[in-house]
Amino acid sequence: MTGAKKISLRYAQERAVRTAASVFLFPALLFLVVFVVYPIVESFAASATRWNGMGRQRVFIGMGNWIQLAKDINFWKAFGNNIKIMFLSLVFQAPFAMSLATFLDVTEKKGAVFKVVWFLPYLLSSVAIGVLFKYALDANYGILASISKLFGGGGVDLLGNPGAALYTVIAVVCWQYIPFYMVLYLAAYGTIPVELYEAASIDGATRMQYFWRVSLPMLRPAVVSGMTLSIIGSLKYFDLIFVMTGGGPGVATELMATMMYKTSFVRYNMGYGATLAGGMFILITLVALVTIGLLNRKTEL
Repeated sequence: MTGAKKISLRYAQERAVRTAASVFLFPALLFLVVFVVYPIVESFAASATRWNGMGRQRVFIGMGNWIQLAKDINFWKAFGNNIKIMFLSLVFQAPFAMSLATFLDVTEKKGAVFKVVWFLPYLLSSVAIGVLFKYALDANYGILASISKLFGGGGVDLLGNPGAALYTVIAVVCWQYIPFYMVLYLAAYGTIPVELYEAASIDGATRMQYFWRVSLPMLRPAVVSGMTLSIIGSLKYFDLIFVMTGGGPGVATELMATMMYKTSFVRYNMGYGATLAGGMFILITLVALVTIGLLNRKTEL
């Protein structure tokens, strides 16, 4: 009888735990189903139709939109622009953020002012930054144009130049997001025991040797996390670039997200817009999975 009571008591406790877990998990699961799973399923369903987004009249066309997407040169150019942003963001954001974080870690309390000033760009909204730089880089009245005219030159049109617009936008994106990665790496610095630096100093290691041989290897998980966030974010940029250039001039700064928005809500081709969203979802997932796999493999090695 005693054994039976223990079994029944354990079963009751396990059932109570399962019940409590179900009650607390249900709101989160419901939220995910309504706001994540359902929109994805509905988007892929709409991609098989010809629909203007107004009313319920949808014409089923099967794989027609997906065949058009595969042949759409502008979409693949937009994807290429996303890849350029991803690559250049990794090249510039990680080293600059690491340099700033290292400086703040070395200076400690003396660099508190720099910590606040350097973090300010990340506190601004992307729309506000887009508007700010759109006017600051105006071809006739912007800062660079005014300086050029002051020395007898003409206007400087970076955002209207197809060859320079994308790189100008990338520079603004890096300026906004470097502070985020700076804080990420600075927090990771705080997890490194002080005893390691003291031991390295006793052994005669310089500050540079300590960074390369001790700090950087221990910061690798944070660096991998930062790179992963940068890659995923670079593939879905929208607001800042849409405000600054609208995807122009031409398709010089067109991204998958801006193309999807204009197709769906400007041209009212919701069926093909849903196809663009589905293609964007698939490509981002594939790139993220491949990149994360490669980064994790290097971390394990």
